[in-house]
Amino acid sequence: MRRPELAAAMKFARKLGKGGKSRAAPVMIAKLDRLSREVHFISGLMLQRVPFIVTELGPDVDPFMLHIHAAVAEKERNRIAQRTKEALAAAKARGQQLGNPDIGKLRKAEADLLAGRLRYIIEPLRSLSAKRISAILNDRKVAAPRGGNWQATQVIRLLVRLDLVAV
Repeated sequence: MRRPELAAAMKFARKLGKGGKSRAAPVMIAKLDRLSREVHFISGLMLQRVPFIVTELGPDVDPFMLHIHAAVAEKERNRIAQRTKEALAAAKARGQQLGNPDIGKLRKAEADLLAGRLRYIIEPLRSLSAKRISAILNDRKVAAPRGGNWQATQVIRLLVRLDLVAV
């Protein structure tokens, strides 16, 4: 689900393999850690019976060695995450501001603008529950802030914002 291109490649490999002797054609990747840095994920792919060739390791690498390389990649991922956390903590301790403060202001301005646009729809519905308002907004095909369906929590936040934003 999170890797649609990989799923498409696996499906294509199975389709190609049906014409030949093997169950699936191999999927080729340059480096194992580009496929995943998680042993469990690599093991799951191996169980799907779609062979994959890691060009960095060569075509004859056995499953045991793939597991070893996957474990090393997973360990490296954890070390990278730890170093990143430590570097961010050190920067914060030095007083360095992390992130972009302007983004928060921009998002607030966008949210205020959206709330203002929705005020004429929301005001007549204020006596209803947030769940009911979200259902009405979804029925009317009013897009939620991120384009999906409205949830009660979003409606509650919108109502609070409308109370804070001057007319």
